[in-house]
Amino acid sequence: MKKMLLPLLLILLSQQVFSQTLFRKTLPQDVKSSFRAVSVIDDRRAWVSGSNGYTGRTTDGGENWSFTRVKGYEKCDFRSLYAFDSKTAIIATAGSPACILRTTNGGKSWKKVFSVADTMAFFDGVDFWNDKEGVIYGDPLDKHLFLATTTDGGKTWKEAAYENRPSTLDGEASFAASGTAIRCFHDHKVMIVTGGLATRLLISLNAGESWRKVSLPLRHETASEGAYSVAFSNDTTGIIVGGDYKKDNMISDFCLYTYDGGFGWVHSYTLTGGLRECVEFIDQKTAIAVGPSGMDITVNGGVEWSPFSEEKGFHVLRKARNGSLVIAAGNNKIAVVKP
Repeated sequence: MKKMLLPLLLILLSQQVFSQTLFRKTLPQDVKSSFRAVSVIDDRRAWVSGSNGYTGRTTDGGENWSFTRVKGYEKCDFRSLYAFDSKTAIIATAGSPACILRTTNGGKSWKKVFSVADTMAFFDGVDFWNDKEGVIYGDPLDKHLFLATTTDGGKTWKEAAYENRPSTLDGEASFAASGTAIRCFHDHKVMIVTGGLATRLLISLNAGESWRKVSLPLRHETASEGAYSVAFSNDTTGIIVGGDYKKDNMISDFCLYTYDGGFGWVHSYTLTGGLRECVEFIDQKTAIAVGPSGMDITVNGGVEWSPFSEEKGFHVLRKARNGSLVIAAGNNKIAVVKP
C-alpha cells in the first residue's frame, strides 16, 4: 500500500506546487529555430542557440530576448553553447563544417576560433570548469570520441592526444539533443554519457587525461536509443535520462539514479512520460527532465517521476550557474520556468 501511495502523493505534490509555472515567451515571427542549447549565467543573463544559425540572449531574466542569425552560418545547427557574460559566449556547430565560434559583443559578430577538417566530425556538447578551462567533445573519429580543451576562455582550443580520448565500442556514439550529455564538475572532473549500440557513463577525474567507463543498465539495441543527459546535484547524487528519438512518446525505463557518485545506477521506480533529452537539478533533490512530449519532475533525486507540464516541443532546460533562473527552450519556443 505504501508503494502505491507514494507515487500518487508525488503527483499531487507536483500539481499543487508546480502547476502553471511555464511562462512561454512569444518569439518574433521571423525567428524559426529548434533551440537545443541554453546557458544561464545568473538571474538576469542567459543565452540560447539552435538551428538555422540562430542565437539569442536576455539580460532581464527572460522577459525580453534579442536574436541574431550568425552571418555565413545561416544553415548551421548550434547545439553546443557556453555563455560567460552578456557579451561573451562560444557556440559550436553540430555537423559539418565542425567549428567553434566566439563573440565578445553580444552576438553582433562571431569569430571562428577552431575547426576540424574531418567531414565526419560532429560536436555533441561543451562545458567549462571555470571561466578559463573547458572541454568540448564529439562523435567518435577512428573509434575514439573527439575531445578538445581550452585554457583561455575559448579563445584557442587544443585537440586531446589520441591516447587520451575515450575509446568507443562498435555503434557507440553520443546525442547532441540538448548539449547536456557532458558535465564538468569541480576539481576538473568531467562526465559524458553515450548511447546507440552501447550506452555508458565515461568519467574523468583529471580534465580528460584518463577515463573510467561505467556500463549503464539501459537498453541499447538501436542507434537511436540510450542515455541522452546526465546531471549531478552534489558529489554523490546523480540522474541520467534518455530514450529513443524515433519513439519519443514511448514510456520506457530510460531513467536512472545514483547515490554513489555515478558508479552504480538504479532504475527509477516511476518513469518519465517518454523520451527525455535533458535533465537539470533545481535543488539538491528536485530535478526537471524535458523532451519532445513533455516535462517531468522528481523531488527525491530521480527515484520517482511525476508529470510537470504536458506542453510539447521542449528539448533543453537549464538553471542559472549563479542564481535560480530556469530557462527551457525548444522548437520555436522559450519559457521561463518558476519551480
